[in-house]
Amino acid sequence: MSEKIKVFNLVLKVYVLEDIKYDESLKKIASLIDSSLCRDADMSKFHSENKWKLYSFNSFYPLEKSKIYQAGKVYSVVIRTIDENLVKYFEKHLVNEYTKELKALTIQTQIIPKKHIDTIYTLTPAIIKTENGYWRERESIDFFEERLTTNLVKKYNSFFGTKLDENFELFTYIRFDNRTPIATKYKNCILLGDKITLKIADNDMAQELVYLSLGIGLLEMNSRGYGFVNKKWL
Repeated sequence: MSEKIKVFNLVLKVYVLEDIKYDESLKKIASLIDSSLCRDADMSKFHSENKWKLYSFNSFYPLEKSKIYQAGKVYSVVIRTIDENLVKYFEKHLVNEYTKELKALTIQTQIIPKKHIDTIYTLTPAIIKTENGYWRERESIDFFEERLTTNLVKKYNSFFGTKLDENFELFTYIRFDNRTPIATKYKNCILLGDKITLKIADNDMAQELVYLSLGIGLLEMNSRGYGFVNKKWL
């Protein structure tokens, strides 16, 4: 795998100031990150630009059986990125950032080692935006699979300023881990997504792209918390 890519894993501890419902957690975490970015002119411009942001994040941990994250408790949020400048910014500015619902406390940073990845799976719903709403209503599994691969290739090309040959196998098996669409609140609408598991193909390009996905997520709206990925090494 390319030595150029490093996936940074930042564990952010947050203090909850007001109760947060499960289906609003990603939105509240995104607001905290956005608030931090908007304190700097260059980062505010970065935040508002319509381009790949190349970071992703998970929801609160530990999970709450009540599906309400409780005021007065401390939770962990994992943020990942391949952008070292963003890591340095978060380490300096995201700590002690706050919103009405959350206060950031501490950050710990590590680099995820490069090992042969057998399987990846999403911890937050993966989102495809189409003109007709939720993709399953009009599209096929082939459409989903093609979009999944193309999206990762485009992100890779954007980061490295290259153009990959897309004639390779990314995964050998896909499983949808939800029977019905997973709904989360975004702005004034409900987004429908899917949690998926992929068995990764045994070739260099697949391994390169999947390592990348650990940092930037699968499919769309990763900087809003969607498509966050975890892995199982071989």
